[in-house]
Amino acid sequence: MTQPINPVDYADDHRVSYLVTEWKRLTQAERDAQDLTELDPAMAELAEKELSEIAEQKENLMKEIARIVGTGDDEEEMPNEIVVEVRAGVGGDEASLFAEELASMYLRYAESRGWKWRVLDESRAGVGGYKEAQFEIKGQDCYRILRFETGVHRVQRVPATEKAGRTHTSTASVAILPIYKHVKIQVNPGDIDIEFSRSGGAGGQNVNKVETAVRLIHKPTGIDVRCTSERSQQQNREKAMQLLLSRLQQMQDEQAHRARSADRKAQVGTGDRSEKIRTYNFPQDRVTDHRIRQSWSNIPGIMAGKIDPILEALVKADAGELPEGTEEAGDED
Repeated sequence: MTQPINPVDYADDHRVSYLVTEWKRLTQAERDAQDLTELDPAMAELAEKELSEIAEQKENLMKEIARIVGTGDDEEEMPNEIVVEVRAGVGGDEASLFAEELASMYLRYAESRGWKWRVLDESRAGVGGYKEAQFEIKGQDCYRILRFETGVHRVQRVPATEKAGRTHTSTASVAILPIYKHVKIQVNPGDIDIEFSRSGGAGGQNVNKVETAVRLIHKPTGIDVRCTSERSQQQNREKAMQLLLSRLQQMQDEQAHRARSADRKAQVGTGDRSEKIRTYNFPQDRVTDHRIRQSWSNIPGIMAGKIDPILEALVKADAGELPEGTEEAGDED
């Protein structure tokens, strides 16, 4: 059962401060009516009627405060801004190419939802794919919808450079990092090393000639982030810090998820990027999500961003509405 809120605790919250002021006024009126009953018993009936009306008004105010504050809590839990990070795994050039295809899949999906996105940083391989890349996505429910994409994605297909026609297996990892407005993690500035460098790629003379790129290294965990998307060093530093805090928050969340996973009825995944979550089998035109043992056909459409059926199935599975699984025959371990 949800504990009732104390409106006084939200007096400084600009969203509900006017409601709290009214609640305080009613509370004082309530005391006055009670005092009147004690001083003049003849006014008891009138005072009781007034107290009943005040109680109803206060209850309505508390419901409205709880609704508004609750909406804010949902926003903190499911923010509308994320960073999608993709990294090539095992498989050499083919892994880099696959990483870029995965990134394109998510960005096309974002466009289909009307979400805004931009590149934060990218490192290309010699064949043109991604060694790693980071993209910022902003849009309604983007974290709620994409949060289960974190993990290892595996591809099985015949590379274009394969002359013998053999199927190769490669991997790429994906991380969905929520950007919270109010991060719960606190970091000691002394634990962070900062490096500056010139940004590569397009961006004009300012970007290429000035050391605007920022790299932050969190020494206790070894986590490092780099941002090159902004035009000034300060802006890149702020964005990199925001991303570092989200990475640290995600690490903490992963540990919490693993600790309570045994007690959950529906467990889609821990959010750990080392967990193999999905296989894209091109020869058999099948995409299989190993967590819910469900498969889909039409790989060309899926890679073009048509991933709604997969994402919806994962959300339902996490809510306990587990779909009927399908066989994974043909997938190599």
